[in-house]
Amino acid sequence: MYGTMSLASPLAWLADLPLVRRSADAGFRAYARRRVRTLERTSVVATQQATLLRLVRHAARTCFGRDHDFAGIRCVADYHARVPLRDYDAFWKDYWQPQFPQLQNATWPDALPYLALSSGTTTGATKYIPISRPMLASNRKAALTSLSWFHAAHPGCELFTGRMFFLGGSTDLQPAVNDPNGPLAGDLSGIAAREVSAFLRPFTYPSLDVALRRDWEVKLSRLAEESARLPITLISGVPSWLLVLFERLKQVTGRSTIADIWPTLRVVVHGGTSFGPYRSLFQQVIGNERVRFLETYPASEGFVAAEDPRYQLLRVIPDHGIFHEFVPVDELGGERPTRHTLADIVPGVQYAVVLTTCAGLWSYVLGDTVSFERRDPPLLRFTGRTRYFLSAFGEHLICEEVERAIAQAAETCGAAVADFHVGPVFPDSARAPGRHRYLVEFVQAPRDLERYGRELDAALCRINEDYQAHRAGDLTMRAPEVWGVARGGFADWMRAHGKLGGQHKLPRMDNTGRLTASMSDWLRLHHHLAGSSPANERALLDGIPG
Repeated sequence: MYGTMSLASPLAWLADLPLVRRSADAGFRAYARRRVRTLERTSVVATQQATLLRLVRHAARTCFGRDHDFAGIRCVADYHARVPLRDYDAFWKDYWQPQFPQLQNATWPDALPYLALSSGTTTGATKYIPISRPMLASNRKAALTSLSWFHAAHPGCELFTGRMFFLGGSTDLQPAVNDPNGPLAGDLSGIAAREVSAFLRPFTYPSLDVALRRDWEVKLSRLAEESARLPITLISGVPSWLLVLFERLKQVTGRSTIADIWPTLRVVVHGGTSFGPYRSLFQQVIGNERVRFLETYPASEGFVAAEDPRYQLLRVIPDHGIFHEFVPVDELGGERPTRHTLADIVPGVQYAVVLTTCAGLWSYVLGDTVSFERRDPPLLRFTGRTRYFLSAFGEHLICEEVERAIAQAAETCGAAVADFHVGPVFPDSARAPGRHRYLVEFVQAPRDLERYGRELDAALCRINEDYQAHRAGDLTMRAPEVWGVARGGFADWMRAHGKLGGQHKLPRMDNTGRLTASMSDWLRLHHHLAGSSPANERALLDGIPG
């Protein structure tokens, strides 16, 4: 029935039966109802404290636990007094590097089966994130919680009658630093695909042999060709790569919309970046207004939150082995930053996310920023990265604000944006103020790129008072310049830098201007610039910044 399912597997054969698939849907609906009821009755504060104390007890005899007197911790205040905030570099230098890749008893007592590779789009340096067996269970519970909240809002939506398509990295994991006895290392999505249970696998796509492939171009073609023949009910992935897949699907089938290819599609699960600039484009490409969008907030370090569609906001999951802290962004890096928990977060404040996990991360500064809308239940919005901001001229723009302005300008100008990058162009004299340079890849380009730049500028002035003040009279900032990027240009840039496919995301903001300059040069050198606003044509052609 489903084309690529192996008939050699009794489970696959059974899963082909309509009665089995209807039963699977009924079984999951029952689970979802129980899960949602449990969460509604759960005390978030009590559950979080119990989670922290359970993690501390389990790791008390590790090197980290002894160094920080875990045996003496009885409450959250004790923990805060003993365990300072740390980032990846501090963990790597003090605890992981000395015994890498065998990390057992460094910060977590158990052997680690996997290390998730994360490039960290702000630094470019490869990070090795510990993945324990409890963390794998935590990620599964979080994913099921996400679908449970979805079912609470859309109880009649059937997902197991077809296939759930998880677009991710390769499952061809390799031993870290060629140690055959060490943990396997790879993309988190590839680890997750490898760990899908035998009972669930007949309901998912791709198969292991397809997921194993590393060549993204070859893999993409096969994914499109095979999935076009399948009754896909759910698809999950990073928005930019989903769009690439959708384009390939249309090429393979000759169909004009995804709804024509997958009439059974019910929900698109997205995460990894803000969906705002993509929403209208996805609605256009899919062509079926009944298809729902569901946001998730996973990280290699731990699954933070998932959308509860009843509130249309991300909701923190309190009971899956992760303890959450939130530090006001403007205090991050200070000597004694305030450390909030879900008991005392304040709506409207920009917080840096800090995680303590069942894989041996302790008050780990994740690098993300969020803002809460409600405390009970804990509802938040992802607002960007701690290093993803623009304040080269004092304008204090965060990623969320830029994404909103990009989307508003596109809507006003009848354009559709595939992806973008922005950074400052600094003045070369005191008499010429600096400006922002936007590299924008359009799916549907505006008729007038100069107008698009004006609308973008106006939207930013409405959204952010600091930006508006700096733009007044062009005294400290000139109007932004917009450079159009030819379709596929960003993909080629990522391919050239070893970041094509899977969960890799284009770096959207660069406060230093260095990445913006090098990316601009690369795109120009490889003929991927589709044009710029007229005021910037000479700079574009001559390679003169600004």
